[in-house]
Amino acid sequence: MAERPIRLFGDPVLKTVSDPITVIDERVRGLVADLIDSVRLPGRAGVAAAQIGVNLRAFSYNVDGEIGYILNPVIVELTGEPELVDEGCLSVPGLWYPTMRYPFARVTGIDLESKPIELSGTGLMAQALQHETDHLDGMLYLDRLDRPSRKAAMKEVRESTWF
Repeated sequence: MAERPIRLFGDPVLKTVSDPITVIDERVRGLVADLIDSVRLPGRAGVAAAQIGVNLRAFSYNVDGEIGYILNPVIVELTGEPELVDEGCLSVPGLWYPTMRYPFARVTGIDLESKPIELSGTGLMAQALQHETDHLDGMLYLDRLDRPSRKAAMKEVRESTWF
């Protein structure tokens, strides 16, 4: 398939709760191929379907050399004390802000054969699982910032060349 353009902050698809995948057909197979192609680029830890304009619950990841995908992910475990970690987003280019994330995350979902799969991890993987699942729930990391940080981030967005 192909790398797809990333939708930017302000696009309504990024604030829409994604629909569950109920049938795995050629459209979904093509979506997964596009998600994988889109996440392969350097500096990308994850790409949610919403970020490429598709309102379905799927994302791809690229963490520590491991590339994969999950359909209909659900966070089933978050453990440890939430901590501030620097976070950015392809849909909000150029901005990085400390964001509260749990140090461990586990998600469950299915693959293209409708078989159950589980992804879990610490560090960047935990952050990616939380970040990409947020996208599927219509949430950007900016929504998780404290009030002063969010105010500063929104000012940066308004002043950016891409907005």
